[in-house]
Amino acid sequence: MKYSYLIIVLLFSLHRLPAQTPTELKSWLPAVEGWSISEEPEVFNPDNLFDRINGAAPLFLENNFREMTSVDCKKGEDYITIQAYRHATPEDAFGMYASERSTELTYLPDIGGEAQGDGENLFFFAGCIYVKMSSHSDTDVKDILPAIARGLASKIDPKAGYPDILKVFPAKGKKPYSETYITSSYIGHEFLKSVYTATYEADGKTFQLFVIDAKSSAGSKETLTSYLTFTAQPLDLLKEGDILIKDRYNGDIPVLWKGSRIAGIYSENGETIANANTLLKEISSKL
Repeated sequence: MKYSYLIIVLLFSLHRLPAQTPTELKSWLPAVEGWSISEEPEVFNPDNLFDRINGAAPLFLENNFREMTSVDCKKGEDYITIQAYRHATPEDAFGMYASERSTELTYLPDIGGEAQGDGENLFFFAGCIYVKMSSHSDTDVKDILPAIARGLASKIDPKAGYPDILKVFPAKGKKPYSETYITSSYIGHEFLKSVYTATYEADGKTFQLFVIDAKSSAGSKETLTSYLTFTAQPLDLLKEGDILIKDRYNGDIPVLWKGSRIAGIYSENGETIANANTLLKEISSKL
């Protein structure tokens, strides 16, 4: 029994991403010729994050923010600010990154789980960390920023990528870089938590496929009970398989309950999606 326990602990530790400290994050920054790293990193927590980013802080807190480490790379009067936001889980870090995506930026898929940049700024996620880099410089840094980001990302998590659950989403019709993760209050409902989404286009209509990770079958039942109660629908609809949620604020939402997961389709315009059941069954077959 003693040895079995030790093996379980060892396996758990091998699969658990470490909570990187400010000292580690600073030490992982690659050296760049002519540039020096600030001696003492600034560290912010949920209590004082507002002091640094003010109005943006609530969204970080929603995504289970834990700590932010800020350092500068300097060259004379020029400097690059690197802010590493540590979140509770890799899913939270991905969700925060996805919430700040911009169509005005260029995607850099070879950095971390994914990155965006414009030559003067660069953003990426890896492991539990979401990193924001910005230059305050007359120096051309379009090659320096990716070099720093690649070096840092490889130290944080060399196997960084999208959450595995997003692999169940069909490729056909999916808009590139539209995947997101929402911790709670999806489409305005507090009880819709841990929601993975992707945006699709088909037959001239735009809609979202979503999967809720309720952690257990009991969790799925609790979520759907809250939803059916909100919509004043009978609870005898509550069984695994197809359920049509008649949401007075968001239109009809077809869902499919399978164990600890709930897959569904949401159209912002309340439109009926012709192949909804086919899409949900395709997702369900991979859950």
